[in-house]
Amino acid sequence: MTTVTRFAPSPTGKLHVGNVRTALHNWLLARKTGGKFLLRIDDTDAERSREEYVDAIRADLAWLGLTHDGEERQSLRTDLYEREFQRLVEAGRIYRAYETSQELDLKRKVLLGRGLPPIYDRAALNLTEDDHAAKAAAGEKPHWRFLLDHTQPITWDDGIRGPQNFDARQMSDPVIRRADGSWLYMLPSAIDDIDMGITDVLRGEDHVSNTATQIQMFTALGATPPRFAHEALLTGSEGKLSKRLGALGMADFRDQGIEPEAIVTLLARLGTSDPVDPSLDSAALAASFDLSRFGRAPARFDEADLHRVNAQIVHRLPYARVAHLLPEGMGEAAWEAIRPNVAHIDETQGWWQVLTGPVTAPSFDDETRTFLTEAAQIAATLDWQADPWRTLTTALKDSTSRKGKALFLPLRQALTGHDHGPEMAALLPLIAQDEAVRRLSI
Repeated sequence: MTTVTRFAPSPTGKLHVGNVRTALHNWLLARKTGGKFLLRIDDTDAERSREEYVDAIRADLAWLGLTHDGEERQSLRTDLYEREFQRLVEAGRIYRAYETSQELDLKRKVLLGRGLPPIYDRAALNLTEDDHAAKAAAGEKPHWRFLLDHTQPITWDDGIRGPQNFDARQMSDPVIRRADGSWLYMLPSAIDDIDMGITDVLRGEDHVSNTATQIQMFTALGATPPRFAHEALLTGSEGKLSKRLGALGMADFRDQGIEPEAIVTLLARLGTSDPVDPSLDSAALAASFDLSRFGRAPARFDEADLHRVNAQIVHRLPYARVAHLLPEGMGEAAWEAIRPNVAHIDETQGWWQVLTGPVTAPSFDDETRTFLTEAAQIAATLDWQADPWRTLTTALKDSTSRKGKALFLPLRQALTGHDHGPEMAALLPLIAQDEAVRRLSI
């Protein structure tokens, strides 16, 4: 059976790292077996959904390389939901209820005060048709609950958490539709998973109780439930996912100079004990993706780790991948020379300034200025295409007896304005010969 996974964001805000991790893992799970990864926009909340967020979700997934094999929008599928809803009503699996949120809250407090679980008491099942007619006449509109089957235990073998067992008697019948006719998450999601042929649902552990309820919905709809796996949620370096981190979208990371490969590389392994390997491309990550490698402990996301991985990724990026991001005029040789010394691509601007000038060198004492003047005279005579750095330093070593730091540091400082940086053997040929001579002529 072909693996079919889905990512189902609500377009009520930007994707953050937790959302992206879910999308990525579903994408990897599908790609590992040559299956399908589907995008479903859960936009039944008309009041909060925004088209700009739909566009942003698509853009973020594309930037990350998480191509999808099909897209659905819940707002266009209401006829399907209505049809399945009526079928469940006729089967006696959905019923009308009228309690207000205040009344339900009072019931919960009473039960908790008695030391009992705050489970809905199904009082609405005792209403007669005359009761319903009287409420309708009084202008009361019902909300709708799914009737859980208390005779059937709810079990599944979770792909991460292992065997799961729930007692339906310890669960409240979930509200699936509001009094205004709008849908809550649970039933439309199950209907969509059936209609879209979803075989595997991989999501956060905060959905475990939802899964228990939805398994009965699948059965009531005459379908075999998909395979379920629930990942531990992300935490931040402070021990929980901070509001600031949870608010960061992919655009924020792009603004920080984070490359999509770094996000994918880190999040693919987060939650496992496997090392984060920047040498792996998306195909290799997919081939090695294994749910059994994920633990139940919270997965820690640290921005410092992301920037570290980003540097490792940048150091491997070929010129063709970054050419459009580099300063105008910067060619492949310059990128190869500068690449090992940048953690973010936008840092190349500073090193491009070193190559093109002007640079500000530190103040030198008289002895060093004499040394640099001699270096300028030698540099002016060199074949600039034939390893000028090695030729220059060899000649200066012979003529001045300088070596090590005393030989190399003043040259670097005069030529680049920095105490450290890219290998001078690669950097010097990229500085115009007359410009290098001018910089050495202190």
